[in-house]
Formats: sequence, C-alpha cells, structure tokens
Amino acid sequence: MEKWLQKIELELNGVQLIPLKKEHKEDLLKAASDGELWNLWVTSVPSKESINNYISTALEQQKIKKSLPFVVVDMKTNTIIGATRFCNIEVENKRLEIGYTWYAKSYQRTGVNTICKLLLLQHAFEELDAIAVEFRTNWFNYASRNAITRLGAKQDGVLRNHRINTDGSYRDTVVFSIIQSEWPTVKKSLLFEIEKHTKKKA
Repeated sequence: MEKWLQKIELELNGVQLIPLKKEHKEDLLKAASDGELWNLWVTSVPSKESINNYISTALEQQKIKKSLPFVVVDMKTNTIIGATRFCNIEVENKRLEIGYTWYAKSYQRTGVNTICKLLLLQHAFEELDAIAVEFRTNWFNYASRNAITRLGAKQDGVLRNHRINTDGSYRDTVVFSIIQSEWPTVKKSLLFEIEKHTKKKA
C-alpha cells in the first residue's frame, strides 16, 4: 500500500504532472493570473494573498498521507499552467479523490484537462488498484459539473450545507465517482477524445 503515497511524475502528449513544491509559488501565481482565476468564487484557485496557505496546506496534507498535489506543466514551453491533486486518500478503502484542479485560462478547453484526468485515473486504477475515484465540486460550478460528467463519472449525490464559505454562506457539494468496473470504458472514451483533439490541431 506504500505505493499509494509515493511521489510520482506522469506525462502524455506534452503535458506533465510533477509533485508540487514551495518553489512553484511564483509560477503558480503567474498561471492563476491568466484569467484572474481567483475571482471565480466557485473554485479554490490561489491568489497573491492565499498562495502561501494554499501551498502549505497541500504539502501538510501530503505529509499526513492524505494528498498528493501536482503542478501541471506544458512541456513544450516548460511552463506551469495549473494544478491538480490526489486528495482524501483512503488507502485502507482503496479510494481517493481527484480535486483542486484548475488551469490558466488560455489552456482551458484545449484538451489539457482530458490528458491530466487520463493520467491520474490510469495511475489510480491500473497502478494503485483503486476501487473508486471520486470528484467533488460546488453545486454552482456548472462548468466543472459538466466537465466531470463528460469524463464518464456518475453523480452519487449532493451534500447539502456541506461547507461554510469564508463569507459565511453555505456550500452544497456535488459528489461524482468512477468505479473500477467502469474504468475500461471511461479510458476508451478519454483516449478517443484525446486522439480527436490531436487530429484537430494537426
């Protein structure tokens, strides 16, 4: 089970996932400034004010073996373009969540998310032998909900009043998952989408 907690690097089609480090601070801020993503209240994208806490929290979760945070790299330009994470890791139950995902605006709708999800899901199901991978998002984050559904995940339910936001309002969280038996079909779909996007760019 130790392999669940090992730091890894994954790559495909010019996109690379590497472990988050404190040294990535400025590059992450630069990526987040592409579209001023911190202004999107339904996501948790770091700003200049929150970046230190964002990184320290992620690394602390990694230290207690609950999270494996990554930065997303465009290998053609060697530029950090976003972040994602294995989180809420439950080794004993062979489950984990993929979350805290965001990309610089100029890389949204470019196929990068599909590649990242394929890499993470493939590692979870084929290397870690996970029995389920979960996704969670804010009820009002319609773009995220649609993107998760397109991956092939199914909605499990809604956790109402799940979190208290910083402004005191309540967050309803939508929970999705892909289970082990669904992975072969989901993988086929993701590979098809990646190939289709690659041909479109050619």
